[in-house]
Amino acid sequence: MNADEWAQIRRCHDDGESIKGIAARLGMSRNTVRRALSLPSPPDDHRRHRGSVADDADRAIRDVIAREPEVTIAEIGRRIDWQHSRTLLARKVRDVRAENAVGAVASGSPGLPGQTTSFVGRRRELRELRCLLGESRLVSVVGPGGIGKSRVALQAAEEFRRAFPDGVRFVEFASVRSADLLSQTVCDALALETRAASDVSADDALIAYLRDRRMLLVLDNCEHVVDGAAELAARLLEQTGRLRILVTSRELLAVPGENVFHLQPLPMAADGAGAPELFARRASAVLSGFELDEQNVEAVQRICERLDGLPLAIELACTRLSVLSVHDLADYLDRRMSLLGVTSRDLAPRHRSLQATVDWSYELCTTREQLLWQRAAIFAGGFDLDAVEAVCTDDALPAEDVLDCVSALVAKSVLIGESSDGRMRFRMLETIRQYGWGKTPRHEQHRLHARLLDCCTRMIVDSDEHWYGPDQLAKATVVGSNRGNIRAALHWVMTTSGDPDAVAVAAEALGSARFLWACGISIREHRMWLTQALELDGVDARAKGRILSVLALVQTLQGDRDAAEYSVLRAREISAGLDPVTDAFAQHTAGLREFFAGDVGQARVLLDEAETRYRVIGGGPALLATLQVHRGMLLSVTQDVDAAEAAFTEVHDGSAAIGERWFHAYATYGLGLVALLRGEEDAAAELATEALSGHRDFGDVVGTTLMTDLLGWALAARGDGRRAAVVLGAASAMWGSVGRQLYGSERWNAMRTKALDDARRHCGEGVFDRAWTAGTAMSAADLDEFLFDRQVSPAPDTDDDLRLAGLSPREREVADLVAAGMTNREIAERLVLSTRTVEGHVEHLLGKLGLTRRTEVSAVVGAA
Repeated sequence: MNADEWAQIRRCHDDGESIKGIAARLGMSRNTVRRALSLPSPPDDHRRHRGSVADDADRAIRDVIAREPEVTIAEIGRRIDWQHSRTLLARKVRDVRAENAVGAVASGSPGLPGQTTSFVGRRRELRELRCLLGESRLVSVVGPGGIGKSRVALQAAEEFRRAFPDGVRFVEFASVRSADLLSQTVCDALALETRAASDVSADDALIAYLRDRRMLLVLDNCEHVVDGAAELAARLLEQTGRLRILVTSRELLAVPGENVFHLQPLPMAADGAGAPELFARRASAVLSGFELDEQNVEAVQRICERLDGLPLAIELACTRLSVLSVHDLADYLDRRMSLLGVTSRDLAPRHRSLQATVDWSYELCTTREQLLWQRAAIFAGGFDLDAVEAVCTDDALPAEDVLDCVSALVAKSVLIGESSDGRMRFRMLETIRQYGWGKTPRHEQHRLHARLLDCCTRMIVDSDEHWYGPDQLAKATVVGSNRGNIRAALHWVMTTSGDPDAVAVAAEALGSARFLWACGISIREHRMWLTQALELDGVDARAKGRILSVLALVQTLQGDRDAAEYSVLRAREISAGLDPVTDAFAQHTAGLREFFAGDVGQARVLLDEAETRYRVIGGGPALLATLQVHRGMLLSVTQDVDAAEAAFTEVHDGSAAIGERWFHAYATYGLGLVALLRGEEDAAAELATEALSGHRDFGDVVGTTLMTDLLGWALAARGDGRRAAVVLGAASAMWGSVGRQLYGSERWNAMRTKALDDARRHCGEGVFDRAWTAGTAMSAADLDEFLFDRQVSPAPDTDDDLRLAGLSPREREVADLVAAGMTNREIAERLVLSTRTVEGHVEHLLGKLGLTRRTEVSAVVGAA
């Protein structure tokens, strides 16, 4: 029994499950369950408590805080049997809580990807995986394409999540074309850009974040980057203590400690379980009301046997039931498999089955549907109809035929359609995508890469051109939702294209992308592409100067002032006399850099000169608005409040007049800052909340953290100490995902320090620490609910009120029913939810309330 199993046993028992039921669920003996229930702490902690030394205490402290965030230092010392000085313990506890603040997920609730179809069978496999993950920190689910590796891993992550207090994360590598982007992709899945200075690598940031977390990381579709995935997994395992990794791949990673699980096809059980059950489920989607019965079960068995129990082959075959009966389908597959057995003897049986089914699906497509299948395989992530028309059409596949072809491929299960933000997007399973790409001639592949690059760079340029206007958010959303395709296109041109035209297209786009970091592309990744573009052969001087100027801005926002200084100098050297707008923008960025460095006099001179130049040469409304926001921030710090208000008001009123939202949110934030400096704390809090509300749909972590900090300052100034501590804790965690706190500006950090002192004074040290810890644990979604479901109401009257305020409306509803003594099953029936969903709500609310048993909920709810 390991610590994860101990935690899962305790949670199941707390939820009212019997010892016998727990043993059956987890595949272990009842004595093991009884022993787990007799231990007051996980097995590792239990052993450590008997022989603890100061250097080994950090992990025990983290475990106690993870289970009960509000626990006192004295109680921690008692629980871990601390034998050294209380001062040393207090310092260790502060360090752990500071790490938690830096390590909190900064944007979005990570969760697991949703599934459009039900999961069938595989109970035995899931039990084996549970045992393997208990024994090994790295388990690879290996098998041929189409056997269901991703679905099994996803189901395992869902079912095992309660054994991992720090959560599970599912990371999709199918859209990653370069091993260099693997760590960045995991950072994105964790909503983690960097947890320290801007020069920290993605690998180091991951290790710092995961070092002592009890988390399950699922790395899906690793076969095409297997060497890079193996390196990443080995390093994470070597330098973390409690992380577990579940990999899916067609081949094993071959690293020390790897436990390989060879996934087998679905069984052909006589009672209809396994492959026949999957067939029946998928057939019912084609033929309403289809069920296994005496008349069709034999034919279904024949079909599943012919397809070797491969889930993907079964799903593809089921799409033909709209034109064939079950018996006709069985007869057809008998003939087809016999023919394939003669012509493809070099293939293993399972590969023959899958190839036969995919070949058949391909042959049943029209010529134009086949072309679309081949060409849509260029997309690394999801895509919409506009992208298909831009990349895949020509005389052989006219744009007017795209809709019909896409509809036909969805009906044949070649494409999967998903609704996102009111628009339909499509994707392919990796096996289907690779089949289509394999059918594409090499010369056609180059043309498709170039067209994908054109399509993606148009998205980037289009977003920049519409950045100051009413279509701004729609254009930014297009960029964010196509991040996988943009990565694939840029990787191609950076590494393999050898095409000077493609280099010019990419350089032009990246040189125009001043706000790409606000479109869902992380600031770290934006910097990476800019840096790589500078190394390309054939980038002309004008494009290079523009790229350097954008790079300087990104580095400045990260607080990397030394690198920014060099980039500014190079940009101005190249652009002087060649590109007046870029030269002025570089001067503008130099002023921002000086502001953050503390030289406000020089900063004001540079910003004023840049503004004059913008107005003379026609820099455009986006650059003028950006500069005015920066000037307003500088003037606020120098206490020139009236001038700051004028700068922010100009942007606020101008953006409102045209329906622009991003600059409007920054200007609203600026007016809130002015209100705070004038001692109008209520107005400042209201304006900060309004700014966050208008900004919440953009993927701009910089702005979100800045506005969240202001809200915390305003709350602290007006005496809402507890709520201020929560908000400031959340802001601190998010700043870690950008770079240096408040860009490394000493003046701004002094304002933050004052707010922290005020909040601590208003609510007391103990309450402040508990509220701060609650804030650092919030995701952006949690913070969003905390702020906008309850607005900025007065601070809760009690600690229990504060803890309950962090619950979502559904979690609060479940908490009330738990407090009333209802079981999970009873709650599920009352709220018309699945029992599993209720289990998740109970788990989350216990974590947020800092409780370990559901029986403790009634005390918190009743006291509030």
